[in-house]
Amino acid sequence: MSYYSDYLEEIEVRKKDLGLNPKPIDSAELLSEIIAQIKDTGNAEREASLNFFIYNTLPGTTPAAGVKAAFLKDIALGKETVAEISPEFALEQLSHMKGGPSVEALLDIALSDDAQAAAAGEVLKSQVFLYDADTARLADAFKAGNAIAKDILESYSKAEFFTKLDDIPETIKVITYIAAEGDISTDLLSPGNQSHSRADRELHGKCMITPEAQQEIADMVKQNPDAKVMLIAEKGTMGVGSSRMSGVNNVALWAGEKTSPYIPFINNRPVVAGTNGIAPIFLTTVGVTGGIGLDLKNWVKKTDANGEVVRDANGDPVLEEAYSVATGTVLTIDTKAKKLYNGNEELADVSDSFTPQKVEFMKAGGSYAVTFGKKLQTFAAETLGIEAPAVYAQSKEISHEGQGLTAVEKIFNRNAVGVTSKTPLHTGSDVRVKVNIVGSQDTTGPMTCQELEAMAASTISTSVDGAFQSGCHTASVWDNKAKANTPKLMAFMNAFGVITARDPKGVYHSMTDVIHKVLNDITVDDRAIIIGGDSHTRMSKGVAFGADSGTVAIALATGESAMPIPESVKVTFKGAMKPHMDFRDIVHATQQQMLKKFAGENVFQGRVIEVQIGTLLADQAFTFTDWTAEMKAKASICISTDETLIQSLELAKSRIQIMIDKGMENEAGMLQGLIDLADKRIAGIKSGEEPALAPDDNAKYFAELVVDLDQIDEPMIADPDVNNEDVSKRYTHDVIRPTSFYEGREVNLGFVGSCMVHKGDMQIIAAMLRNLEKNGPITFNAPLVVAPPTYNIVDELKAEGDWDILSKYAGFTFDDEHPKEEARTKYENILYLERPGCNLCMGNQEKAEAGDTVLATSTRLFQGRVVEDSAEKKGESLLGSTPMVVLSTILGRFPTLEEYKAAVEGINLTSFAPPSEDLSVAPQAIPAARI
Repeated sequence: MSYYSDYLEEIEVRKKDLGLNPKPIDSAELLSEIIAQIKDTGNAEREASLNFFIYNTLPGTTPAAGVKAAFLKDIALGKETVAEISPEFALEQLSHMKGGPSVEALLDIALSDDAQAAAAGEVLKSQVFLYDADTARLADAFKAGNAIAKDILESYSKAEFFTKLDDIPETIKVITYIAAEGDISTDLLSPGNQSHSRADRELHGKCMITPEAQQEIADMVKQNPDAKVMLIAEKGTMGVGSSRMSGVNNVALWAGEKTSPYIPFINNRPVVAGTNGIAPIFLTTVGVTGGIGLDLKNWVKKTDANGEVVRDANGDPVLEEAYSVATGTVLTIDTKAKKLYNGNEELADVSDSFTPQKVEFMKAGGSYAVTFGKKLQTFAAETLGIEAPAVYAQSKEISHEGQGLTAVEKIFNRNAVGVTSKTPLHTGSDVRVKVNIVGSQDTTGPMTCQELEAMAASTISTSVDGAFQSGCHTASVWDNKAKANTPKLMAFMNAFGVITARDPKGVYHSMTDVIHKVLNDITVDDRAIIIGGDSHTRMSKGVAFGADSGTVAIALATGESAMPIPESVKVTFKGAMKPHMDFRDIVHATQQQMLKKFAGENVFQGRVIEVQIGTLLADQAFTFTDWTAEMKAKASICISTDETLIQSLELAKSRIQIMIDKGMENEAGMLQGLIDLADKRIAGIKSGEEPALAPDDNAKYFAELVVDLDQIDEPMIADPDVNNEDVSKRYTHDVIRPTSFYEGREVNLGFVGSCMVHKGDMQIIAAMLRNLEKNGPITFNAPLVVAPPTYNIVDELKAEGDWDILSKYAGFTFDDEHPKEEARTKYENILYLERPGCNLCMGNQEKAEAGDTVLATSTRLFQGRVVEDSAEKKGESLLGSTPMVVLSTILGRFPTLEEYKAAVEGINLTSFAPPSEDLSVAPQAIPAARI
């Protein structure tokens, strides 16, 4: 067997079928064969092998990187001779390999008596991705009197790996490219149905926007070598929706800068912009790549002579253009003045895009290098016994005397790392925090693995309490793409120290549980910080932030994350919930009432929603926190009563124990550790020493909203408004309408599933079927697809009898022994009981039929996600409650309010009674922690 021959065949297929270059090499076996051909000076493939070795091998801790580093080390030490690779060139290549085996090789050389030792030491001064084993070697060598080790440590203590980098240009010329009008979902930049190719960056880059757009951008780059192409969301927000590093990677691939001549298809420093700025998660991802994200504000609300906002027939503000960013417009960013110009005309203040911290990310080529650099500088200074000079921008520490703390401020103060302030920190402070729980999902997981390899990480940080790798996004169809990617992903994460949904050893049954449900279960402290590779990482205990695969990798490797303490919006409730209403309707109404109160301004965007749910268990409360992604909030925190929190923690313990019983525990005992932490938290609540998290009654919020439950009289639907004449107002999640608006309208398919549902939703379906069969046989007039969130829920439904009636009416029931291997493209008017997982909500494996009107409990209504347009009709995904979806599929249309009330009569829907009093507490002195 020849790995090289197979590689050449693959190259031909990629070139002929896809028009692609050779795939970057990560295989140790293949690279070993290539090295053998390089050594054979008469080999016909020697020249090609040299090219593959130098320019097409992935760095970091990939298997191939280990082989490459070893060979380069031998060349540098004179043990191997290659005419085309001098010892100096070998060291140069090692300097671009980002750590792991390359740093090990450089240390071997630098700490030796070889003639190249000093040169290797100089290269090491530029490296930042050093881990404990590397720094321990340096410290030991220094203590033993090694002069080169001392020289390296002195350089590190001054952070010369950062200070000797070029500053960012004082002016940056950009040429505009309007990628779309309205909010731009990351699905446009990195479509979900192409998730299988995300780790193959060149291939995945072919799916960004359209081939025509790619060519236009490529032409603009070629025609404007002195400018950067800036992708713009005109009249919208850039990067809403899923947290996709692949979206930024694609933009950088087409319009960014090459990171290294020796690293293929990995670019950085893209420039993106939006009329309404950049979505919070996407902005973090831009920072990971050292890019720039601008809030253009180039459309503003039109006002009349009296200064009043002019509104259209629908009551929405009329916008007028403040300045043009039409495709092809040449603009200049002045990074010193922090202004955007067209020629000499000042267009906008862009100070928020050039904070000291963001400028550091840009200078370093990304946030990773800054994170690792700070730790490396601290280590070096401590080892030398000196005080590290102030090199990096000082973290902003804001403290207001006499002002209480919001819930998120309390969580950040509790988990802060290295804070100097003696008093509690408030909103706007830059904080590095301990991360308690980390989640990785399966369509971004391969990229997280790549990021971990690139930063040379090999094992999970011991400070992380719990971490989970899901298999939910590829649960629907076990096709060749899933078979190729998923086992490799699970093996990597399992070895890294993460609890995995699939067992690489095959001991326990594969679990395709929805990631957010598992993360909600393994979060065992309401004061925890959670980072997850999905925008719906929004637990109802603690505060959770959806993140890109890079931020997830940093959290796994270091147990930390850095961000400013965000502003909060306080949400409380008054009145009583009507018996025919579901909590999902309350969630939608919250958004509707917020937009009405604040005249169409989304005060939730980019902020933390602190919602006083109080009496709902974590399972049900998650429906609210989950939807806050669609509200464009940064995160959400549920304020619970002591009793409710204890019940939620006991439920979490029982579900973690089930995971242990199934054989999912790892060698470190991570799951048992979580149960122990839950017991400790419960004891603290019961003793009264550490009651449930609550904000202070004198905390300061950006805004406050009281949701009036009495106003909500009928189910509420989130509408993509696909036919709105103003394209920018389609697919925003901001159009919330009562069901009566749709009365009698046809429904082509219903879907109950995704992270928005819980066990209670499955019980509601069963109860409705029992109710309706009293009137005679039940016939579905539209397909109903049901995907339970977790296997635990399926097991509980089976034990309690509800699964029986679901099975009775099911025309299809999932079979783990024979999983689907092809995506369903046509649907019958039956009930489909699908495997636990994301199913239609993701749209990456299966979708509704093109042009369908879909009514779903999903999270997203973006164009083409759940349903694509047909030639005759726009597909639309309307979002509503479980009972509304079920009844609509049986009828084949939206019901009347009377029909709906009759169908849910006597059923205990997910009801909610607001707390009888405000859950805020009297302020207490809580100093910022120093972890």
